[in-house]
Amino acid sequence: MEKAWIECGLLEEKINAPTFPDKTFNILDYGAKADDSLFLNTSSIDQAITACHAAGGGKVLVPDGTFYTGPVTLKSNVNLHIEKGGILKFSTDTSLYLPAVFTRWEGVDCYNLRPLIYAYGESNIALTGKGTIDGQASNENWWWMNGNKNYGWTEGMLSQKTEGRPKLLGFEQNKVPLEERVLTAQDLLRPQLINFYDCKNILLEDLTLTNSPFWVIHPLFCENMTVRSVQIISHGPNSDGCDPESSRNILIQDCLFDTGDDCIAIKSTRNNDGRTSFNKPSENIIVRGCKMKDGHGGVVVGSEISGGFRNLFVEDCFMDSPHLDRVIRIKTNTCRGGVIENIYVRNIEVGECKEAVLKINLQYEPREDCQRDFPPVVRNVYLDNITSGKSQYGVFIVGLDDLENVYNIEVSNSRFNNVEKGNSITGAHDVVLDEVYINEMDARDL
Repeated sequence: MEKAWIECGLLEEKINAPTFPDKTFNILDYGAKADDSLFLNTSSIDQAITACHAAGGGKVLVPDGTFYTGPVTLKSNVNLHIEKGGILKFSTDTSLYLPAVFTRWEGVDCYNLRPLIYAYGESNIALTGKGTIDGQASNENWWWMNGNKNYGWTEGMLSQKTEGRPKLLGFEQNKVPLEERVLTAQDLLRPQLINFYDCKNILLEDLTLTNSPFWVIHPLFCENMTVRSVQIISHGPNSDGCDPESSRNILIQDCLFDTGDDCIAIKSTRNNDGRTSFNKPSENIIVRGCKMKDGHGGVVVGSEISGGFRNLFVEDCFMDSPHLDRVIRIKTNTCRGGVIENIYVRNIEVGECKEAVLKINLQYEPREDCQRDFPPVVRNVYLDNITSGKSQYGVFIVGLDDLENVYNIEVSNSRFNNVEKGNSITGAHDVVLDEVYINEMDARDL
């Protein structure tokens, strides 16, 4: 463990936030209007970004006030800065998010609705400031498309479950060429709030991000990224907080997550796409000093993880909510394949969570229609100094019935209190519980 944390320090030295020239481009100077819900500032914001980029970079300023807009595209050397009191509110008119752009949806590469904030192939980009980015998603617009009655969908309505999602998964299973994977607004696959594709040197700092149609922050094929002091509050379906995918060298620090799905979920492609030209692992991710409230998992690996993942460092976090299901979660299955390895976690305080402090599940989504010939491997997972005040399980491992593909798992120096069901470990070997206490009893005696 000590050697791993030394490597973490060396990794952090490689992650450097971008800097920008001291030039400011105020969107008001390009015709923007505040506090007018009937006026879209899309063109004004685009003009300011274009001018900033052409001048060699700097800050595009969104001042105090509420500015309504359509999709925003960032360019290299531009810091889109929303000052305190400034709010960007995105239109819910789906027609504005066409034509479709190159992205990835639940691990499958495709052309889909343009994310609300998008960048492709750019470098030195940032979203900063004490302001707010509001996707304006709700049960009345984006969220009902999930097909869940809790989010505004009712019988007789179409949804992603009947339209785009089976189509998209069919593209992957049938290895359809990328140029033919074009989705429309009628497919009802909601866009991300922020999607950076194949970008380098990225900073997200201080902002509040809320009401996302789908995943909130989705770096894809990105490198050298810092997410610092960001508040992510979005309780819609699939409102994952930050999902680095096929990306490397990322620092997520001092952030607040209060979400309708996983707080942080690391990914690297789904099924066949992860075994073809789209294959690229995620690696080298640091999570430090974060607070997690609601969510399906605090820090998660999977489930779209066919490209594999290595080297996660999580430390000094606080997680607490009756609506937080798990603290550390690894989820995958025999559709995915791949190797998940080198997970290091220390100094985590948990008030309460619903299910488990550590959950490793190799039988996730058992009803998924896919080719199941690719058993995944999970190995080298180490947790130290974890305290929890309430949960159903301490350690909950669901391996494969006929294989022991989960191994080298160690939990040490930890206390889990008010645990209803103790530990449950199946389909794993070389699992070590050292100085672990469940309801004040040594876990080795249970």
